[in-house]
Amino acid sequence: MLSDDELMRYSRQILLPSFDVAGQARLKAARVLIIGAGGLGCPVALYLGAAGVGHLTVVDDDQVELANLQRQVAFEQADLGTDKATSLAAHVQRINPAISVTAVAQRLEGDELARHVETADLVVDCSDNFATRFAINRACVVSRVPLVSGAAIRGEGQLSVFDSRQDSAPCYQCLYPDQGNEELTCSEAGVIGPLVGIVGACQAMEAIKLLSHVGQPLVGRLLILDAWRMEWRELKLARDPECPVCRPADSSDR
Repeated sequence: MLSDDELMRYSRQILLPSFDVAGQARLKAARVLIIGAGGLGCPVALYLGAAGVGHLTVVDDDQVELANLQRQVAFEQADLGTDKATSLAAHVQRINPAISVTAVAQRLEGDELARHVETADLVVDCSDNFATRFAINRACVVSRVPLVSGAAIRGEGQLSVFDSRQDSAPCYQCLYPDQGNEELTCSEAGVIGPLVGIVGACQAMEAIKLLSHVGQPLVGRLLILDAWRMEWRELKLARDPECPVCRPADSSDR
């Protein structure tokens, strides 16, 4: 049930005929794990918290640095040196005291990562390296938890949804082999600030669609953004029958 205050707070999205009170109730009941509290994680957490997702867990083991303030819009000068996860969670909680926001100021690996993923209804990957993305993907496939994946570097962004609940849907590793990837970070290659806001906002939109059961998520599709030309391309994604992560168990010995 939604309180009178919640009905007023979320009234603009409840007014949408396809969303209505039922969609809002689904958001309130949902548990979302956000891995990464940087350029992508900030808009994701802010939008999902403001939209009324009932339980958010924000994970990051870094501290706020001066170079972050150009694009990580939840932080300010006074946050320098603080844990990103803790600062972001507190910011979201100030925006919406009616929801639960938990900060995990450490790197999640192995069993600890698996435990957090399996208790979530949705995972949003806002990390910045392939090793973490592959680990998150594996945990999501094992627990059959949908994954909203985003990336941004220089002036280029990518966005997709991987939903292992759908038998024919690809996973992240179907798209990228775990060998031979160019591993660049924003600290090495640079990034324009608004780009991470665009991609992060799109990740939040995909998460809301999945949780509310409204709209058509980006499953089996990859969006690629050239921000300097403001051009989007869409690629169709197919499941890799030889994928070491998501291939059917009966094909593992082939």
